Amino acid sequence: MAGVSAPVEVSAREAEVLQLIGRHLSNAEIGAQLFISVRTVESHVSSLLRKLGAPDRRALARRAAEPARPALPAPATSFVGRVTERAELAAALATHRQVTALGAGGVGKTRLALAVAADVAGSYRDGVWFVDLAPTGDPRMVAAAVAGALGLGEQPGRGMAESVSAALADRQALLILDNCEQVRDGVADLADRLLAACPQVTVLATSRARLLVPFEHTYPVPPLSLSGDGTSEAVALFVDRAAAGGARPEPAVRDAVAAICRRLDGMALAIELAAARWPALGPDGLTAALADPLRTLAGGSRAHDRHRSVRAALDWSHDLLDPDAQALLRRISVFAAPFTVAAAAEVAGVEAGTAADGLARLAEQSLLVVSPAPAGTRYRALESIRQYGAERLAVAGEEADTRARQLCWCLAAAAELAAGGDDWRARFDAVADDLRAALGWAADRCAPPPNTARPGTPGDAAPAGPHPGGDRAALRADAYLLASRLAELAFTRNLTGESQQRYEQAAGLAAEPARAAPMLRRAAAVAGCRTRGDDAYRLHRAAAGAARLAGDVAGAASDLATAATCAYRFSTKFERLPAPAEVLALLTEARQLAGTDPAACAAVALAEAAVLADAFGAAQGPPDNAVPDTMAAAERAVTLARRTGDPIAESAALDALTGAQSWAGDTFGTAATARRRITLLRSLPETPASAHELVDALGMAVETSLGVGDLPGAYRWGRQLADHPLLAEVGHRATAWLLVADALAGNVAEIGTRGDRFREGWRRAGSPATAVFTPAATGVATIHALRGDEAARREWAEIRDRLGTPPEHTYGYGAVFDALRLLHEGDPAAAVDRTAPQPDEVWKWVTWIWLHWYVALRAEAAVLAGDPAARDRVTAARAVVAGNPVATALVDRAAALLDRDRDRLLGALPAFEAAGCHYQAARTLVLAGGEHAERGSRLLADLGLVPMARPAV
Repeated sequence: MAGVSAPVEVSAREAEVLQLIGRHLSNAEIGAQLFISVRTVESHVSSLLRKLGAPDRRALARRAAEPARPALPAPATSFVGRVTERAELAAALATHRQVTALGAGGVGKTRLALAVAADVAGSYRDGVWFVDLAPTGDPRMVAAAVAGALGLGEQPGRGMAESVSAALADRQALLILDNCEQVRDGVADLADRLLAACPQVTVLATSRARLLVPFEHTYPVPPLSLSGDGTSEAVALFVDRAAAGGARPEPAVRDAVAAICRRLDGMALAIELAAARWPALGPDGLTAALADPLRTLAGGSRAHDRHRSVRAALDWSHDLLDPDAQALLRRISVFAAPFTVAAAAEVAGVEAGTAADGLARLAEQSLLVVSPAPAGTRYRALESIRQYGAERLAVAGEEADTRARQLCWCLAAAAELAAGGDDWRARFDAVADDLRAALGWAADRCAPPPNTARPGTPGDAAPAGPHPGGDRAALRADAYLLASRLAELAFTRNLTGESQQRYEQAAGLAAEPARAAPMLRRAAAVAGCRTRGDDAYRLHRAAAGAARLAGDVAGAASDLATAATCAYRFSTKFERLPAPAEVLALLTEARQLAGTDPAACAAVALAEAAVLADAFGAAQGPPDNAVPDTMAAAERAVTLARRTGDPIAESAALDALTGAQSWAGDTFGTAATARRRITLLRSLPETPASAHELVDALGMAVETSLGVGDLPGAYRWGRQLADHPLLAEVGHRATAWLLVADALAGNVAEIGTRGDRFREGWRRAGSPATAVFTPAATGVATIHALRGDEAARREWAEIRDRLGTPPEHTYGYGAVFDALRLLHEGDPAAAVDRTAPQPDEVWKWVTWIWLHWYVALRAEAAVLAGDPAARDRVTAARAVVAGNPVATALVDRAAALLDRDRDRLLGALPAFEAAGCHYQAARTLVLAGGEHAERGSRLLADLGLVPMARPAV
């Protein structure tokens, strides 16, 4: 028997002979029982007399009644980790006489017990005995197994339990009873007897279920620790075992090892078996193989067959269950996330009381992890156990019915979540994986046969099998409903990528085109929220196709026109813009289909305004009739959209109007129109379409506020944009414009913190080469240049170059920020050269945000450089910037410098201070000279900037 302990001088065969002598058998009887000759028995008896120093056979019989010298099994491999568990279990043994180490099969109970036994052996005068009960299938034989491990023979007139109690009565010892779960009734009886008869004996049991004896103290053995940095106990065990196989994982792949260990839930047996496959499979192969862990995690040289594979360990636990518990185990395997008793009852098709009792029994067998909480107790099966149950479910032929019940439960859960509530996000997170799993099963059952459905349109369903709510059409309807609800919930939870996917999935599940079209439109709106212009364009076109199939000609016209608008309005969000001819063909078709439908006509008018604006924007300069035509088209789009009563459509049309107003030179009208959009959208329920429009409107409000010198307004809108839940995962989109405001205002401290946030978010998003962020990178690089931090300036210049440097960088914001830097460095002549083009020569690049900043700095550069055209530039700039407090103060300061009027120069200071433009306030003082210059220099130093070079005027 494995685990039997005997004196080291006595061989295993001699120990067996000694036990039989203790039972007072003759040599002939011993030979017959052991299948050896009488002569061989005599030889073993002689050896025992000599080794044990016994005078005769009667002394040997007495010796057989005494416990054998204790010795623990020697593990074949090193023990890794478990520092906390070793200390806690040792402490439990010091204060409790009956301790049960509980845990699932393969969690490492036996190894932990042996390690703790070695740690505490010195505390027990008579040592530690280890008894492996795995081979013992009959609870009535537990005492015999323990007696065998102790080297005790059967005593005349005594049962085995009495013999063990008598042998240990005066001993101070630790008795380890390993693998008790299959004979726990027998273990409970013996432990109860030993604790009463042997006051100095402590019992440590390892089991998958509690013994349920008086004074039992349970110690749950957790899986190995799973930290995310590759230094966990689970990773240490994996590395140790893989190294033993000749292939120690390098540090570079420790993250992959950590991911494998997390996938295995930190289960020691599973990790050891996986590590054994590492030399042959490596990280990629092992990760792929773990898609079927029960097949992959097999092998090894474990002492018992049940530890040779994860499947064998689970078979052992499964066979200990009664039929009802086995049925519950396989049915709850469909849960992908922790679940409640009520959920288990509904999905398993049993009463709540039956489910509660069954879950308790499974938890007692360590097949479920129990998590009590104020909101209700939840149960979870480790992944290997869940997959094992899923296999059993399929073999039992119950998968379809169980999955169908889960689908019904998920529909009810989704409906409840849609109703909201303070804690709905936590409730969504708790069931989201099950919603996804149920939808995945239903969608697979309803998948159209190959090549029978066009992308984005509904297809014929494959046979789906029985469904509690009806036939396969009912199953498909439920799958469609769950997909659409999950899409809505995911969007509200800010999981925009999943939301788009689920809306598209719902469209594919729709039984008819009329139900597919709205799903595709919502998917397109979510794609817009994600700045995926290509997807939005594709999905609007797909929606048009579905609408046409449904006979909704006006809807198809709106979708086609909206697709055309996307190509122009959101061109910076495309990876690959469609050809102009393709877009114009969509617009032509939309005109033909629109008829007199108000929504369709409004959508067509918006597309026409977008196309006209693009044609105007492509020109070298504004033709005489281009601005009025563009303005008229935009205003017509606004009028038609307002008639529809749809605020979202009106906001989109107002966006076209902002472009026309900006090109017309109406900077303040542009800002006012941007604010009108926010007013329209503010009170709308949050949907993908309204959220997309509001985020765009907030961004436009930030930009136009910068354009009119309203820095407090730019910060106000920028913070609202940054706080919008839609940008929670891509905060760099909002942070970018706040960085531009910081750079223009000279808020150096904010540049540092916000710059780090932008860089982190941008890198987390994959470092997209999006030129819309280039102004922010350019502004940050400029501030670092003014700080004298060349390394930081170079880093941000590299980011700027990776984002892209369009013509706007050369003639618009690039010129503005370069002029700011050159003027600070005392090189106004270079600033004059950098702003040499007349505004009407570079109108396309300065008209949006940068015009007022460009002409004001251009005028100051000319004055400081002594340019003969300085006064003309100041006069022209004053007319352009009238109404802009910051730009007007810059121009007033330039005029005062030109006229050498210090009082007027200082008169610009309050405007800068009111706008929060700290840099320009300090610069004004330096330019004023004298004691003012000293104060200005101190302010610049307080901002963290290098001293400003003051040119002679």
